Amino acid sequence: MATTHFTRPSLRTSVTPVNTRAVGSVLIATMAAGMMFGMLQMIVEAVIGHGFWSPLRYIASVFTRGASIDPSFSLGPVIVGLGGHMMNSVILGVIFAAMVWKPVHNPIVLAMAGMMWGAIVYVVMWWAVIPTIDPAMTLLNAPWFFVSHLVFGMVLGLGVAVVQRVSQRQQPATA
Repeated sequence: MATTHFTRPSLRTSVTPVNTRAVGSVLIATMAAGMMFGMLQMIVEAVIGHGFWSPLRYIASVFTRGASIDPSFSLGPVIVGLGGHMMNSVILGVIFAAMVWKPVHNPIVLAMAGMMWGAIVYVVMWWAVIPTIDPAMTLLNAPWFFVSHLVFGMVLGLGVAVVQRVSQRQQPATA
């Protein structure tokens, strides 16, 4: 009498350890990109007469549905606006980094891909998200808002390139 033996396939999977230093560095790169975006937009809004703090106040107005769009400094709305802006920068930056981490390693290509990402984010934000949840943001200078998104993407792409280079140097050589 023949017996049949079934063997279970190995449930072991190859898991690459997470490089926590690289993850932390990517988070810093996303925040740096967000800061560049924010500072450029704040300077532009100040120069054209809308007020230096207006972008942050407009972001905070999402909670008042545009009722408080006074562009002067007020600590509460500025902190809320900065928090919202940086949260979006980190989330969108991490999504970008996750998409390009393995397939792209050329700094110029990463900068260009980042700018394309910034343009995509601009289109989605300006034409879909902002009119729906924060109409006060439409008071921003639209062409410069687009340029700020391109700068965000470029800085983000270059930041990812730097993190990739540093993390590659820190990996032990494999035999």
